[in-house]
Amino acid sequence: MTAVFVHGVPETPAVWSGLLAALDRPDSAALWLPGFDGVRPEGFGATMDEYVAWLVAQLEALDDPADLVGHDWGGGFVVRVVSTRPELVRSWVTDAAGIGDPGFEWHELAKIWQTPRAGEDYWEKQLAVPARERAGIFQRFGVPEEPALDLASQLSLTMTDCILDLYRSAVDVGRQWGPDFAAIPAPGLAIIPGEDPFLGAATAARAAARAGARTVPLDGLGHWWMLQDPARAAAVLREFWASLT
Repeated sequence: MTAVFVHGVPETPAVWSGLLAALDRPDSAALWLPGFDGVRPEGFGATMDEYVAWLVAQLEALDDPADLVGHDWGGGFVVRVVSTRPELVRSWVTDAAGIGDPGFEWHELAKIWQTPRAGEDYWEKQLAVPARERAGIFQRFGVPEEPALDLASQLSLTMTDCILDLYRSAVDVGRQWGPDFAAIPAPGLAIIPGEDPFLGAATAARAAARAGARTVPLDGLGHWWMLQDPARAAAVLREFWASLT
């Protein structure tokens, strides 16, 4: 049984490093979203549905259903995969359950990225400053200094172009994906960090209830909960997985 971890935006699999070390689960795989390693596959439009199709292909290649874990947009892709191909997972965990709520609304940064020229201007300014300055943004949201610098250093033009295309494909994601996120047969867990400024607790709880998933609040932690407290994050996952046996 493989545990598959899917990162979000603007990130790489490094976001999972501390958590994976704390878990010490050898059968774990942290995937790279296409385009986020600096190489965009030819003909890849970086839309939300293309990313889901890519993730489905990764899961289909495994010998057994996976324990699927997603953060941010990775969590959004988890929502869609379990809505359309639940047989590919033994269990699922997401901190972006709210994306599966028909009333989901994007945060203000997302709205900038969805706006032509404004989104390009935003990322051009970010790429123009030193990585250490970009790292300060992550630190303001609770990410410790070293992982914040790691995240900031991996930002690239290819990644930001994919981010813009992804967000512009997903203006109405709640209305498009929400109706299918209901009564999911595979056991699920919605993580709800108490200090997350990007993903709302109310929509997450509402969507999780429709999907039949459990919820776990992470009081005192924010959007990057797995970087803020890897040990606590690992304990949550271990407890959930242990309940499946």
